[in-house]
Amino acid sequence: MLNFAIFDHLDSSGAPLGELLDQRLRLIDLIERCGFAAYHLAEHHSTPLGMASSPSVFLSAAIQRTSKIRLGPLVYVLPLYHPLRLYEEICMLDHLSNGRLTVGVGRGGALLEHQRYGIDPTLAPAMYHEAFAVLMRAFESEVLDFEGKFYRYKDYVVQAKPLQRPHPPIWYGAPNAEAIAWAAPNGINVVSLGPAERARAISERYRQEWKTLGRDGALPGIGITRHVVVADTDAEAQRIAQAAYPHWRNAMDYIWRRSGVAFTLTEIYPTDFAALQQIGHGIAGAPSTVRDYIARLQDETGVNTVLCQMVFGDMSFSDASHSIELFGNEVIPAFA
Repeated sequence: MLNFAIFDHLDSSGAPLGELLDQRLRLIDLIERCGFAAYHLAEHHSTPLGMASSPSVFLSAAIQRTSKIRLGPLVYVLPLYHPLRLYEEICMLDHLSNGRLTVGVGRGGALLEHQRYGIDPTLAPAMYHEAFAVLMRAFESEVLDFEGKFYRYKDYVVQAKPLQRPHPPIWYGAPNAEAIAWAAPNGINVVSLGPAERARAISERYRQEWKTLGRDGALPGIGITRHVVVADTDAEAQRIAQAAYPHWRNAMDYIWRRSGVAFTLTEIYPTDFAALQQIGHGIAGAPSTVRDYIARLQDETGVNTVLCQMVFGDMSFSDASHSIELFGNEVIPAFA
């Protein structure tokens, strides 16, 4: 079985912010009805790549529109948070969603954004690890004392606990297979982007570690992100994807260009959709074309979850909703 989720930067479409947010909430309702297992929201700052700069606020609205789908950040950029304040938000969201929250954690993929928040990018990795330790300690403790380099807390009485115990499912962006040595023992769900070969190495390492640990339960999520557009014909899907992608791609490297720094993800995200599709990092087509692509992707990578980026750039609401409906009705059932 292959699980399907939506990954969303919630990047600027050029529409007013209120209209953008309202349309996305309407799409999340549709995403649930079309059978997707989860909706994952990115966090970005000072860039058109991410207009939901407070994932918790947006997700609290999405929770009220849905009843079954899992919802969560991918990721909370931990160096930008007071970790105990974030812990309290996580507990609230988990109860508001009746246990449907997932929690992605990371240092943040664009360290140039940290500078604009007054955070030294060179300290971000260490801040991430320390903040994550605070979160995990709070989940397991009744009273938290913590003495770190960046965070120090004394006699913090843990009044709230999440509904899902010991904590909601954790997601982590795995940069390579070596990261699985930490992820597998802790039952962390992982997701990668980019080459299929990297995803294959990660999935094989996870299965190997899981077997070595003697775990009997189902594997955690082993995912990969891909741009996906579905339409009634290949030609129509290509038209939609090729028109919307440049707007998203411009947002993707916006902060690098503004900072006068070379963009580091060109090999993963080329400048046009045809090139993205050529290297296998996306697909636009009729349902049968997309089904064939997903089957090849599953075979090439060994993942058990595909996080589809189906709403991006200045794609119209009608094109996005039709794409999601076609995927739900004609693609997902083929992999159930």
